[in-house]
Amino acid sequence: MKLFPLHLIPNDTKFDFMRTRWVAVSLAALVFIAAIGCIAFKGFNYALDFTGGTVVEVRFDKPADVDAVREHLEGAGYAGAQVQSFGSGSNLLIRLQPQEMAEGENAGEANNRTAEAVQKAISMEGNQAAIVGAEFVGPQVGKELALNGLYAALFVLIGFLIYIGFRFEWKFAMVAIITTLFDVLVVAGYFSLSGREFDLTVLAGLLSVMGFSINDTIVVFDRVRENFRSLRVEPLEVMNRSINQTLSRTIITSLVFFLSVLALYLYGGGSLEGLALSQMIGAVIGTLSSVFIACPLLTMGALAVTKQDLLPKAKDVEALERRP
Repeated sequence: MKLFPLHLIPNDTKFDFMRTRWVAVSLAALVFIAAIGCIAFKGFNYALDFTGGTVVEVRFDKPADVDAVREHLEGAGYAGAQVQSFGSGSNLLIRLQPQEMAEGENAGEANNRTAEAVQKAISMEGNQAAIVGAEFVGPQVGKELALNGLYAALFVLIGFLIYIGFRFEWKFAMVAIITTLFDVLVVAGYFSLSGREFDLTVLAGLLSVMGFSINDTIVVFDRVRENFRSLRVEPLEVMNRSINQTLSRTIITSLVFFLSVLALYLYGGGSLEGLALSQMIGAVIGTLSSVFIACPLLTMGALAVTKQDLLPKAKDVEALERRP
């Protein structure tokens, strides 16, 4: 029994994608600029992973419902609290936004007061909570995490640039980096614009979007290279045929990935919601960019690819023809 009618996805399309390449690239440029502007001027709603806050460890008499605990905390005024179970499920780790200290109160007293308020808020009938420990985590840890995330993103981008430059040609590498940056910044721009919490799971989602985007782009580029070598047609026709030949594969891969992370979004709980949401948006944006941005950029200006760029013999002949 087939769960999805794959035969409904066409595998012999003949769409003229290059006819709208200037419109597609122009719209992508506007979205790209808007995403950068939103991030620069509005910023992110950083979660406790980056801002620091109070960490409270509690133990219940029996395994507790994490979602119910989170709802009780929100009802008590602790919005955005992160709740994570560990061990047997009776122990929970609760992270709260930094709390204001009362006049004449030190950090230890503030932590104890917060812990007692948390205990009172989450204790349920028949399942009481006991405080195991409470401490304050400063924002310095969050700064280190943000820097490490930035270093990881740069490392991935540089790795992509080197790999694609060796496997294909420098023009392909530059276009791949541009489209990957577009995908990541658009997803990040959504989180900035919507004000959703930006935590470590979202950062992990952005890094996975980079991998998904570059994988899809490389598949299309590989077909572009093959068609340049085997077909005697204009570059625009090479791009059109390459996109159409890989379109069914792109749709199926993206659809399966999207459905997988949709299940994670629906049933993975609040702690994985940011990860799944960033991956879902990235799947859609990455698919569109590999079709409407990557190949069109390979036909424009200094990034335009020709047969001479991919065939060494053609390069040698061109060089001889240019000699006086």
